[in-house]
Amino acid sequence: MLDARLTPWIKPLLRPVVSRLHRVGINADQVTVAGFLIGILAVPAIITGYFGVALVCIATNRLCDGIDGELARHTGSDSAAGGYLDICLDFLFYAAIPLGFGLADPLQWGAPALVLLCAFIGTGSSFLAFAVAAETYKIERPQFAHKSFYYMQGLTEGTETIVFFIAVCLWPQSFSLLAYIFATACFITVITRVAGGYKTLKQVAGDG
Repeated sequence: MLDARLTPWIKPLLRPVVSRLHRVGINADQVTVAGFLIGILAVPAIITGYFGVALVCIATNRLCDGIDGELARHTGSDSAAGGYLDICLDFLFYAAIPLGFGLADPLQWGAPALVLLCAFIGTGSSFLAFAVAAETYKIERPQFAHKSFYYMQGLTEGTETIVFFIAVCLWPQSFSLLAYIFATACFITVITRVAGGYKTLKQVAGDG
């Protein structure tokens, strides 16, 4: 919901970092992998109760996620392979955070973590499935023309997910409540994406 509004503000802030990385010979795929590895370190941090460390790992991962795409475009190296790597590692990272909480306290946090993972599967599958169909029918994406794949909007997108991750790291005692609330928002996103995507594809394919 917020990604389209925040992206134009964030991109100019990343350009000095992007230019510096280009000068020292670091490419976009390296940033993608490094960001993923740092982000995954949040899992053992959560399990051992170091939520401040987990927050730093999550924030660094998201910073790298913003930098890699800008770096690829800055160097003219943006590609389908790079976009594929980026989205795969993003979704693995997203799933890893609730997994960490579920492992940290299975009795208290296991059930909400499972519900949240189910919701994430729904948002991710509806997002990626439509991206495949959108590529087939060349559906335009004016708000995210810089993306290497079709970016289908919804109530819960990247920005909202990161806000949720920050919240549960700051207030881990409220993980169960926050997880159920966010999972509900994710399921609303799934419903609207499936309904909207189905209607759009019926129209462009001439089936309706």
